[in-house]
Amino acid sequence: MVELSELQGLISKLWQQLHSVQALWQLATLGLCLGLGALLAHYFAPRTAPTTQTLSRAGLQRLLFPLSSLLLVLIAKGVLLHWYKQAPILNLASALLIALALIRSAAFIMRHTFASGPWLLASERWLSWAAWLGVIIYTSGLWPVLREALQDIGFSIGKYQISLLLLLQGGLAVTAAMLIALWLGRVAEARIMNALSLQINLRVMFTKLIQFILIVSALLLTLPVLGIDLTVLSVFGGMLGVGLGFGLQKIAANYVSSFIILIDRAVSIGDLVTIGSHTGTLTKMTARYVVVRHNSGLEAIIPNETIITSTVFNHTYSDRRVHIAMPVQIAYNADLELAKTIMLTAAHHQHRALREPEARVFVLAFADHGLSLELSFWVEDSDHVYTALRSAIYTEIWHEFRNQGIEIPYPQRDIRLIRAEKNSARSK
Repeated sequence: MVELSELQGLISKLWQQLHSVQALWQLATLGLCLGLGALLAHYFAPRTAPTTQTLSRAGLQRLLFPLSSLLLVLIAKGVLLHWYKQAPILNLASALLIALALIRSAAFIMRHTFASGPWLLASERWLSWAAWLGVIIYTSGLWPVLREALQDIGFSIGKYQISLLLLLQGGLAVTAAMLIALWLGRVAEARIMNALSLQINLRVMFTKLIQFILIVSALLLTLPVLGIDLTVLSVFGGMLGVGLGFGLQKIAANYVSSFIILIDRAVSIGDLVTIGSHTGTLTKMTARYVVVRHNSGLEAIIPNETIITSTVFNHTYSDRRVHIAMPVQIAYNADLELAKTIMLTAAHHQHRALREPEARVFVLAFADHGLSLELSFWVEDSDHVYTALRSAIYTEIWHEFRNQGIEIPYPQRDIRLIRAEKNSARSK
């Protein structure tokens, strides 16, 4: 009965506080701040978000609401403290808005950094639960007790004392720093790749350099949180040098080769190249490899070191135009000049064939079964796929040859049969 009476007294005291003038002022102030925060988020989001991504605009608006509301609540709290000693309702609202802002900030960064998938939604869900659990622990007053308990659990490595609290703080700091670095890298990549005034190799190089600097800076900033002195980087540098000497030299060579390729601009994205036995369009360049896409759709992943140490045929290095030669054979009794006219007309009917240099037809050889000709013309395209173009020209040549009576020869054999009687007579 005593416990029930104490609970009733606590509820009655809380109810009285909620009905006090101070509580009413705090509730009214909180409602006003939330309303103004929603208006500010709705007003500023369409002007600051990308105009081509509706999802980004909506995500930014969801992020601006807790941030603007939190700022207004903190300002209102500072004003109310001039008349009242404390503002518990605004303190609780501030904690809830901070948790909401952290959750939505992390979700916004993750959605614009990683590809969407089930794991991303699961990560956002776990992050939300962890943030709300932290708010509950903080507002209930359990954080000092929990902090001491986490501090007592740990182990020693030499002169360093590592506790569970330090590991949790370091993990959160490293995760947050890496997420921010990756997000800033994606933002910088989008801005730089849209700068069409720069050559594509320079854009890729600047993007990779900025991403590398951001990741290294994030790691360096989080080392003091883990209690690691920056002087240990000299030891780590020595270990890294030994590792490069034994087993990581290929990785380092590919990484350095990527910057050399981007700087000297021997190959660029979109070039038609031949690397070893692989011929196709260079579609992607990363820190470790390049991707060459064949006309058949197959993609070859080639290490960067191969481009530096082997011969590379760049078909579009100094001239984006590509030469196409199409062999055709006609019979010896066909009209040569008419056949050449038909072949040139078929090339001129294709808009992809350039008028300058002009298309030409050459007589290559007097073959066994007919006259060997070659239709020669140039194209200037970005896809480097000419199967459809060849098919269209060959089809038109075939139809015109049939209409004009020009024969396309095929192999023929003459077989002579000699009677056995004649052979026997000759033998006698």
